[in-house]
Amino acid sequence: MFEMDWQALIDSRGVLLSGMQVTLQITVVAILVGLAWGTVLAIFSLSANRALRLFTQTYVSLFRSIPLVMLLLWFYLIVPQLLKALLNLPSTVDLRLVSALTAYSLLEAAFFCEIIRAGIAGLPSGQLQAGYALGMTSMQTLRYVILPQAFRAMVPLALTQCIVIFQDTSLVYVIALGDFFRRLTAIGERDGTIVPVLIVAGVAYWAITTLMIAITHCVRTRLAK
Repeated sequence: MFEMDWQALIDSRGVLLSGMQVTLQITVVAILVGLAWGTVLAIFSLSANRALRLFTQTYVSLFRSIPLVMLLLWFYLIVPQLLKALLNLPSTVDLRLVSALTAYSLLEAAFFCEIIRAGIAGLPSGQLQAGYALGMTSMQTLRYVILPQAFRAMVPLALTQCIVIFQDTSLVYVIALGDFFRRLTAIGERDGTIVPVLIVAGVAYWAITTLMIAITHCVRTRLAK
């Protein structure tokens, strides 16, 4: 149990790389979709329309209150068949991956919404009036004046959230999706080396997370200049 079979890992490098591809795919899609939908939600939360504000508050409260493991199970049991019917997905599509991408994207949108909303709220109130004084409409002011400044202010927090997303991808093991962590532990269970394999997995996640933290620090330093 405590002896590592390095040759088994080397022989399984293709499987592990495929698993890492799934991990990174979930991370990237969750970031991109989460940012896009989170931006829309942040705009809704600042809207004068009460229905939009209520919708956003309910959405953010709901998704931030549900444990991610439970959310993954819900989407795995409910969403795949719904998506398959609506989108007419071919049988070759891995519905576990589709459900994971959907769950992570919608969840991260709730977190990015709060980050973006905080970035907008932190701007001087005169920015909006300045845009109006220049003859801009509300949407033009939001697009060209408010959001660029808000995005700049939120970059450090957004990058930190990206690190959290990457770490949380390991939870897809509950729906038997073959990400890096699941495929690595499967090798350990097969060869009876689960403890060393878990250590290797921890080191791999630590190395990638450390790189992402270093990038975050570099970006934060450049923005502070």
